[in-house]
This record gives sequence, C-alpha cells and structure tokens, in this order.
Amino acid sequence: AIHAAIYAMPGGELRRELVGLLRQGRCARRRRSRGTDRRGSLQGTLSIHARPAQANERLLPGHWEGDLIVGKANASSVGTLVCRKSLFTMMVKLGSSKAADVLDGFTRAFCALPQELRQTLTYDQGKEMALHKSLADNTGMTIYFCDPHSPWQRGLNENTNGLLRQYLPKGTDLGVYSQRELDEMAWELNTRPRKSLGWRSAAEVFYDDASMAKAGLIPTVALGL
Repeated sequence: AIHAAIYAMPGGELRRELVGLLRQGRCARRRRSRGTDRRGSLQGTLSIHARPAQANERLLPGHWEGDLIVGKANASSVGTLVCRKSLFTMMVKLGSSKAADVLDGFTRAFCALPQELRQTLTYDQGKEMALHKSLADNTGMTIYFCDPHSPWQRGLNENTNGLLRQYLPKGTDLGVYSQRELDEMAWELNTRPRKSLGWRSAAEVFYDDASMAKAGLIPTVALGL
C-alpha cells in the first residue's frame, strides 16, 4: 500500500551546489499539433478556466497537478503528483496506465493526506482519467482539465517530469521500480533547494504551509510502504 506523509525537514544548511542538478539540458519544446485527438474525449469534465483563484495563484497547499511518465513501448508508467504551491512531488507506482489502475493508485496516494491537502487536481485530457468522477468521489477533490494540446497549463508538472527523467530515462521499463525506490527518488527531489522557492526545498515549504504538526502527522519519510 502507498502511504503519503511528509518528508522530514532536511537538517543543516541547504547546499546551493545542489541547484546545478536542476538543469535538464533540453531544448524548448515545440508547440504541439492541433490535429485530431486520437485518444478520445472525456465526459463530464470541468475546465481549467473554472478553477478557483486560490489554485490559480498558488495561494494555499492542497492544489495539485498530475500526469504519467510512460516507459518503454508504453507498457509501464509512473504517476506524478505535484503540489502547485510548494512543488512537493509524489510518485505513484501503477500497475498500468489504464484508468482503473490510475484510479486505484491516485486514490491511495491522495487519501493518505488530510482533507485540507486534497482540494483540487489539474490534469490533461488523457484517457487514463476516464474514471475521474470516481477519483473525485474517493478523495473529495475537484478535478479540472486543461485545454487540448496545452501542456503549459500544467507547467509545474511538466517541468517536474523533466527533472524526474534523470531517474526514469526514456525507453526503459518503469515497472521494475518498487514503490520504495520511487519514494527515494521523490525524497531526493523534494529536499533539493529550489530557486523559485527562495532556495528552500519543496519539503520545507510543504511542511510549513500545510501545518503538519497541527494536522497530527509526523514529519517522517514520505510514501513508504
């Protein structure tokens, strides 16, 4: 089972040398074609344009962006969930990219958090979210969907996926990684200093903003088995 808690606050001075690890060394992406979407359309979705101001402006924790990192031949995948305010990232081992497996994995990841940290999720139009209404029912979250062919509307998650590719290279089988190994990858990312956070780590910001102590959670290693 997946248990999501909060990472321990990193001790000592944050080392700015780690910032160099954030460089992805990739070129700017070209605008995607607006041809026919062959994935099919989701039903009963809420548009990102209806998302509340506190989510748009990253005012509070509990508002997330989600996506999948897909492995070799689209045969394996890992779910990625990024808090919009703190950049705190959860990585979720999935049985497949099918809607039922995504529903199960995301439900378990989110439901281990208190309700105050389960407000909204922003996702693209991928068919893996075909059961989005069930996910909303399971978690109490409101789920918003980006416009077609608009990955920049989930820019934080897109950038995070690029960083995670140093651990999950393209063209590899992602099914070989255990949840514990994914936890360790997330730990390393979440404890790096981030320029956009004033050189604090995502774990620090998430812990402080969410008032985990008041929520009754112990700040230990997150997402362990």
